[in-house]
Amino acid sequence: MPSKSPILYPAQSLLLRDLGQRLREARLRRRFSVSLVAQRAQVSRPTMNKVEQGDSAVTMGTYLRVLAVLGLDKDLQAVAADDALGRRLQDAELSTPRRAPKARRSMAAADAVATQDVDAA
Repeated sequence: MPSKSPILYPAQSLLLRDLGQRLREARLRRRFSVSLVAQRAQVSRPTMNKVEQGDSAVTMGTYLRVLAVLGLDKDLQAVAADDALGRRLQDAELSTPRRAPKARRSMAAADAVATQDVDAA
């Protein structure tokens, strides 16, 4: 885990705290101890405590392993499954503006222009 947690917006921090709380409640409903879930998820007990606190320094893989231990890993399939905004943008077929290609001159054409400039002078 990184020594510093990434900086998150308050709404994002709240989402992570809520996720941690839901994982804690799921663990308690199953009557699993913190030590048992930590052992099965192959993380330390302090890391498991950080998961339940919604710490942003915990890796996504750790959250996934805890979800798998609790039998909730299938819920991740719902994340971003229905990308309404992306689909609307795709349907609108918004094209990105393109720059005109740069004109490339060959060395012979550049020499011819330079020769014409010398002849004109």
